[in-house]
Amino acid sequence: MTDIDFMWDSFLTLLSGVPLTLELAITSILAGSALALALSLLAVTGGAMGRSIAGAYVFVFRGSPLLVQMFLIYYGLGQFRHGLQDLGLWWFFREPYWCAVLALTLNTAAYCSEIFRGGLRAVSSQEIEAARACGMSGVLLFRRIILPIAIRHALPAYGNEIILMLKATALASVITIMEVTGLAGKLIADSFRAFEIFVVAGAIYLAINFVVTRILMLVEFWLSPHMRMRLQS
Repeated sequence: MTDIDFMWDSFLTLLSGVPLTLELAITSILAGSALALALSLLAVTGGAMGRSIAGAYVFVFRGSPLLVQMFLIYYGLGQFRHGLQDLGLWWFFREPYWCAVLALTLNTAAYCSEIFRGGLRAVSSQEIEAARACGMSGVLLFRRIILPIAIRHALPAYGNEIILMLKATALASVITIMEVTGLAGKLIADSFRAFEIFVVAGAIYLAINFVVTRILMLVEFWLSPHMRMRLQS
């Protein structure tokens, strides 16, 4: 079999792992973003205690490798099977998929909470006062003014974190999940042709990230009225 034929067959095989890769990434990003928003609000509005709790969380999960976190959750907590069974949680921790989702979620939440906190801090007091002068307050003020502006400020850094999480799903292969990298490892074990297979896997990740970056650019454009006005004028 020629290299082209082999790479095409490898591409078709690895392509079957893309849905699982995207599922891992999307689930982790959504859950991690929700947790990150709660942590950032705790850090901004929770006083000294809130800042301490959020800071401790960020220190632990941002300061330790994601691979170590994944091993601790999947292999480490597996040693406490009976305790987890008593708590009714063993169904969750016995599945490598959910362990990978949990590790990715906890890790990205630490990074995103700092990104969101910076976005919230970037909302100027003048903008808040102007909204209050229009009669906004409480949840309405947060939903209509503070959150959209904070997201616009945080979006470039948040987009980078989304791309990093897409690539981080490759680590799920170490706990037996057959996403793109896991399937690549299996193909290499069968064929001993690592170069061609990893070239194909890298191309798949590049294609996914190309689409994601274009989506993020459209979202940033939609959240920036001044950019749309400049384009129309």
